[in-house]
Amino acid sequence: MGFSKWVPLISALYMLLLTTLSNCSLTPEELAEIPVNFLNFAKRPEISDWMVGIRRKIHENPELGFEEFETSKLIRAELDKMGIPYKYPIAITGLVGFIGTGKPPFVAIRADMDALAMQESVEWEHKSKVEGKMHGCGHDAHVAMLLGAAKLLQEHCHDIQGTVILVFQPAEEGGGGAKIMADAGILENVTAIFGLHVSSRFPIGTVVSGSGSILAGSGFFEAVISGKGGHAALPQHTIDPILAASNVIVSLQHIVSREADPLDSQVVTVAKFQGGNAFNVIPDSATIGGTFRAFSNEGLMELKQRIEEVITQQAAVQRCNATVNFNDPFFPVTVNSEELHQYFGNVARDMLGENSIIKMKPLMGSEDFSFFAEVVPGYFYYVGMQNETQGQLQPGHSSYFMVNEDVLPYGAALHASLATRYLLEYQPESASSNGISHDEL
Repeated sequence: MGFSKWVPLISALYMLLLTTLSNCSLTPEELAEIPVNFLNFAKRPEISDWMVGIRRKIHENPELGFEEFETSKLIRAELDKMGIPYKYPIAITGLVGFIGTGKPPFVAIRADMDALAMQESVEWEHKSKVEGKMHGCGHDAHVAMLLGAAKLLQEHCHDIQGTVILVFQPAEEGGGGAKIMADAGILENVTAIFGLHVSSRFPIGTVVSGSGSILAGSGFFEAVISGKGGHAALPQHTIDPILAASNVIVSLQHIVSREADPLDSQVVTVAKFQGGNAFNVIPDSATIGGTFRAFSNEGLMELKQRIEEVITQQAAVQRCNATVNFNDPFFPVTVNSEELHQYFGNVARDMLGENSIIKMKPLMGSEDFSFFAEVVPGYFYYVGMQNETQGQLQPGHSSYFMVNEDVLPYGAALHASLATRYLLEYQPESASSNGISHDEL
């Protein structure tokens, strides 16, 4: 699209939002207009179609954690076109962009970029072109939404009263990319961070979240159980690791059912069992692996200790040796700030209406957004995308997962609204005297 076609849109956005962004002391009515205006503009074909195009490009070329080089390149190219400065690389492929004054307050909005190691089963024009890789969790949509928000924000950047940090994060799917970015200092001086996730469970035009612990902490383990292989017809001459691993798996289930408080939700799941390649040969070793979840970091560490004890000791009962490895780091519990919960509700209510806000029940799923929320107050929420007239959408991590692209304007507008109003409503008492700034601007 030529620049001349953007001029009317930019002018209209400027005129509509100028009155609400001209100072910090806005009336409730003026604050309420910001989310509505952002959503209306995000739904314009010039922006919504552009976001769809971005999302489809990323979907066709999925990249796994810390391998998102082309995705990152695409993001940087779009930020360059918008004139948005950024810092790259962070955590190998990650980057952060900056919109606004470069001075306090600072608020961050985040999108994850990585795909999953799975084969896409959906047959459509923009199906993954990479064998064994798929955007099966909606991170392609998350990137498109954050770029859409960047476009909305940049078009009135001179009216933003503070600085918006755009966080494009690698390796959410088990790689802990958020921790590496947080350790790199991207949240220095930031006072809040917001993140979202598309959801096929809830209707389009709704948002879902809650305060406190909303997602479990998680860890992963892998154990190699070693015995002595031999002919399956002569088990007395072997030390059978398959039998030992089978007993280990059953014993691991007793940790939650017999040791955990029934009112304290915990999960131990063995999802991998590999051992042997022939029906008549007992192998020398077997490998099992799985995940464990809890709603407190203490509970997570207790599960880790018991998993290691059960595996090694139960293997020993069967005359086998066992080595157990855990991922590092564990994902912490995702905890939403109570203050930001109230703030989010106000913004979402103004944009979507009271009936479109759904209270979230805690889930045993995990999110590495939790690493950010350990550093600064954070808020994570879901954006509904189910449209029953278009058929039932499959859940994330399904090979048949699809994104209802009508959700893109909602995500972009929520990002932009939460950031803009936060900077207006959380102005420091003396933003100009403390010397804090970001030189990237």
